[in-house]
Amino acid sequence: MKKVFALVMAAMMVVAMFAGCGSSSSADAGTIKIGMTGPLTGGAAIYGTAVEAGMKIAVEEINAAAGEDGLKIAFQSQDDEHDGEKALNAYNTLKDWGMQFFAGAVTTGPCLQIAPETVEDQIFMMTPSGSSDKIANSGSNIFQMCFTDPNQGASAAQLVYDQQMATTIGIIYDNSDDYSKGLMQGFKTKAAELGMEIAIETAFTADNKSDLSTQVTQCKDAGCDFVFLPFYYTEAAQVLTYADKIGYEPTFFGCDGMDGILSMEGFDTSLAEGLALMTPFNPDAPESQEFVAKYQEMMNGEIPNQFAADGYDVIYAIYNACVATGVDGATSAADACAKLEEYFASCTFDGLTGTGMTWNEAGMISKIPAAVIIQDGKYVAM
Repeated sequence: MKKVFALVMAAMMVVAMFAGCGSSSSADAGTIKIGMTGPLTGGAAIYGTAVEAGMKIAVEEINAAAGEDGLKIAFQSQDDEHDGEKALNAYNTLKDWGMQFFAGAVTTGPCLQIAPETVEDQIFMMTPSGSSDKIANSGSNIFQMCFTDPNQGASAAQLVYDQQMATTIGIIYDNSDDYSKGLMQGFKTKAAELGMEIAIETAFTADNKSDLSTQVTQCKDAGCDFVFLPFYYTEAAQVLTYADKIGYEPTFFGCDGMDGILSMEGFDTSLAEGLALMTPFNPDAPESQEFVAKYQEMMNGEIPNQFAADGYDVIYAIYNACVATGVDGATSAADACAKLEEYFASCTFDGLTGTGMTWNEAGMISKIPAAVIIQDGKYVAM
């Protein structure tokens, strides 16, 4: 009797197991899992929270439009505090959750830490804003939504040349940051090709960036009527504040890391008047208004920056690729990765940050560079 009972129980367990697997697969097939890591707290949180919000808006739109039979998205975000080790822990948490696609990381350092892991795990990775050219070169499964640093720097130099914005150029950059160095080198190389004079290059590092008065004074003493600032808005606020203090009024020109300066707590935004920056997203453009309204509703009236739009575009790019290739929630991460690699090698994508966007074999994006200038507290296309 004991043997019979054991056999009956075993058979019941097998039936239950298969029934459970069948219902789980059926439920999961209609939902793909996308994970994201970024600085949701700490000094770089303005970037991570913006990306997270942009992604959530895209997920909500897609899920609302999918209907009962359409493909939907399960989304989870993890805080990495702009720290490489914490980023790896956050990534592993997402893997344990069952992530199929990695829509991160937000900043370059964590991207470089996580990229080799995604290669080993065969998980498709598209970073919204990690911009080092080293990221995409880490593996065939890794793609970028934003410009690479050298390309953005070169585009900035070309724009300055075309619009005759400068005669004597100064550069202030962060010598301890790959993002800043890549932008600086791209600008410097292109400027040399165009015959533009760079009077001075002056640097700081993460250890001494609390006071940039020396670097600003050096540019003033060199007679620079144009200063290129290839770093983030937090340091830019220092530069603009001190320049105002000493009556120095060159044209200041930043890159996408400058986006967000108008919402920086404690900064006198009037000092940003006339600041130019590279960004593919203009929140004041007519085509951006629906997204801006949704973002403001979610983020207590804040104006979205480029990073929010990049995050939004990443979700739609991955979703469109899944629909086009037949990938769903039951597809293994490795199989999905292979299909999306092939898809992005030949697709064209239209989003908030550009139209006709394409990717090369290394996963680097090609889209038309754009710049804005801040006038009356708003972005105006250049």
